[in-house]
Amino acid sequence: MSSEQLASHGHTTAAQVRKDLSHFGSFGKRGLGYSIEELSVRLRAILGLDRVWQVVLVGAGRIGSALFEYPDFKMRGYDCVAIFDSDPEKIGVQWGTTTIHSSERLEAVIEQLDVDLVILAVPASVAQEIADRAVEAGVRGILNFAPVQIKVPDSIPVEDVNLVMQLEALSFKITRGGAGE
Repeated sequence: MSSEQLASHGHTTAAQVRKDLSHFGSFGKRGLGYSIEELSVRLRAILGLDRVWQVVLVGAGRIGSALFEYPDFKMRGYDCVAIFDSDPEKIGVQWGTTTIHSSERLEAVIEQLDVDLVILAVPASVAQEIADRAVEAGVRGILNFAPVQIKVPDSIPVEDVNLVMQLEALSFKITRGGAGE
């Protein structure tokens, strides 16, 4: 595949593709392009997608349930090894082969299972506390669905998913006459 073909898929220029890839080493051959298989393997390694990530889900409500059922997580290397909730009626319930644990066990399970990532699907009022506990226990990243920005050390990446803001952005684009405006 040529840099021109890659650029058209990425909505950029061939020069930008070559420049971006050069930051990670030598890719492709001048005049011949890129081996799709080799490029795929190398990009997966660069993005950290060449391994299985241990993930815990905190919050067994509607959003947590939907996230747990999402099939692409497992297919893409994200293994949900534990679920936590504070609702006594949910604790001990099985979701597939995974049992919902009390939130009180969060640190112990993170340490025991060497968890990499935490998905927060909790109310805003407890998100910071749960994030602090997860960071203290050794997680390396947080996907935050709670409608609040959490503060963690700079060494811990956080990705916020705010569904209302996404809907507002979509509404704005529609109001302004489409995505290209």
